Amino acid sequence: MAETSSKGLAAVGIFLLFGTTMASLAGVTLAFPGTKLDRIWALNRAAHQQLAPLGRPVGILFLLLAALLLLAALGWHRRRRWGWALTVLIIATQIVGDLVNLARGDLLRFGVGVSIAGCLLAYLLTPKVKAAFSKDDPAKSC
Repeated sequence: MAETSSKGLAAVGIFLLFGTTMASLAGVTLAFPGTKLDRIWALNRAAHQQLAPLGRPVGILFLLLAALLLLAALGWHRRRRWGWALTVLIIATQIVGDLVNLARGDLLRFGVGVSIAGCLLAYLLTPKVKAAFSKDDPAKSC
């Protein structure tokens, strides 16, 4: 595999781990408010104002998202076909969320979100990236 492909694959893996971290922080601070971790919301006060009233249930959903992202990262790192498929599904779901932003009239979030997620999805669907992932071998599963 070409060096740039390896760097691209590594970048996606890092992206998945970053997403895991951010979803975990959001989940913990929403499900268990009032800790020192709440300070992290200074980075995105508007999101906190929208999410905090939803309380623990939305925090649990973020923790579930974090678990899915971690699972995708593990499958991605091990070059498992299911890891690739889960990553594609997560990014495709993000595009659906971007379409919701469009329907709400939030053109800036839609434009930025669909541009990033669209480019990432296009990369994930390239034959070279897909070929980097072996068919799952039951003897090697996690």
